[in-house]
Amino acid sequence: MKKTVKNIIFVIVISLITLYFVFKDDFNTKIAYVFAYNKGWLLAGVLLIFLYYFLKSLVIYFCTKRFKGDYKIKKSFYTMLSVQFFNNVTPFSVGGHPYLIYRLKKEGLSLSTGTNIALQDFIVYQIALVFLSAVAVLANYIFNIFPDNPVLRPLVLLGFIINSLVIIFLFILSFNKKGNKFILNLVYKFIKKFNLVKDKENLKNRFDNFVLNFHVSALELMKSKWHFIKIILLNILALICLYLIPFTLIMGLGDYLNPLLVIVTSSYVMLIGSCIPLPGGTGGLEFSFMAFYGNFISPIKLASIMAIWRIIAYYLGIIVGAFTLRK
Repeated sequence: MKKTVKNIIFVIVISLITLYFVFKDDFNTKIAYVFAYNKGWLLAGVLLIFLYYFLKSLVIYFCTKRFKGDYKIKKSFYTMLSVQFFNNVTPFSVGGHPYLIYRLKKEGLSLSTGTNIALQDFIVYQIALVFLSAVAVLANYIFNIFPDNPVLRPLVLLGFIINSLVIIFLFILSFNKKGNKFILNLVYKFIKKFNLVKDKENLKNRFDNFVLNFHVSALELMKSKWHFIKIILLNILALICLYLIPFTLIMGLGDYLNPLLVIVTSSYVMLIGSCIPLPGGTGGLEFSFMAFYGNFISPIKLASIMAIWRIIAYYLGIIVGAFTLRK
């Protein structure tokens, strides 16, 4: 918890610094726009983030119910909100799934089963993320939506490559025994050569268990093709809800942007955010949001839209998630 508090403080400091640079010019006008939102569209943005949480909780619900028949949707929703809290306060969202395993353990599931569920959730989320990212990249290639930018282009490419490699790596671990043994042996030899850990035998056992859990999770996913497709579709729908939040905020200030264009733009923003090694991609997401949406929205309005977007899509998850940690 001490580390979590430090991360939250760090995020707040970085966010305040970012907001300073965003609002320092034409401060009064930009603040006026913050308070000028149409309340109905603002509420629509809040509803979209909770719909995102609900759809993500359905993924946990359907995965868990296969192991625990009496598992409730209400419980999975509270769990998802708590998981979101740890996703938001840890770099690369690494804290969410360990907490999910802990939470499922409290529900009476074994550690291996909880790990299985967490890995299923991670695999299908990555598939959905890469699918939408690929659609966005293809749309930009065909319609030339964004002007070429020497700074943003390599960051987008890096984000897409990293997320695509994660998917490839997951499938190697899941279905190719020779491939995953080769990769993990390379990692193990690297760690052993540079003496990065003391207990190398314990690390090797953890690697073996990790691979075994991936095999079990992948086989469980493949048992039912409909289950596999269903939870991927739920993740795609959840991400679309998340990506559409800027649309409601743009509408809330009296402007209009095609919803499909908003989804493509948000996908690009998230691709850069996935490369930022800070909790919530803080700093990088704000920068990429201003850069990509700046092609369509005036800078003065955009500053207000970005600030409210971060509150709804990021900080609200920390606040609500904190209240559900003991639910």
